Amino acid sequence: MMKRYLPLLLCALLTLASCASAPVPSDYASEKPVLDLASYLNGPLTAHGLFTDRSGKVVRRFTVALKGSWQGDKGVLEEDFVYSDGKKERRVWTLQKLPNGRYTGTADDVVGVAQGEVAGNALRWAYTLRLPVDGSVYEVQFDDWMYLMDDKVMLNKAVMSKFGIKLGEVTLSFYKP
Repeated sequence: MMKRYLPLLLCALLTLASCASAPVPSDYASEKPVLDLASYLNGPLTAHGLFTDRSGKVVRRFTVALKGSWQGDKGVLEEDFVYSDGKKERRVWTLQKLPNGRYTGTADDVVGVAQGEVAGNALRWAYTLRLPVDGSVYEVQFDDWMYLMDDKVMLNKAVMSKFGIKLGEVTLSFYKP
């Protein structure tokens, strides 16, 4: 009898799963503490992170020394990465605060303009990054979600994809002294 209803049950579960909507920043509008990006990303910060592949295996660990500065609605965020294999990278973001919790950003290795939106304690940050791998450069998409935990700690989870196919995830913990 169960065999008879199994296809129907699977169909119903797949239909429900396809109806589930992805989160949007406004889902977090009432969450506290409220993220003021210009305030949090002002001055020195430290981050610890890792990259996991599609299977969940940690393939790279890193630390980041960050320094942010703001003049009105314009900000600069300097990021100095040190990877567990000793490799170093630097990215400098130029940030612009817009009305209604929106932000844009550019950096030398970012294609076009990054788009961000803050609501409550969360920031969604989306961009395409030129990623060098073994002598080639690939353009990959990042869908970053950052959550302010308290006045010192912000957590970041990013999905990296190419052609809509998930390549892996980046997880970061930011600390503001």
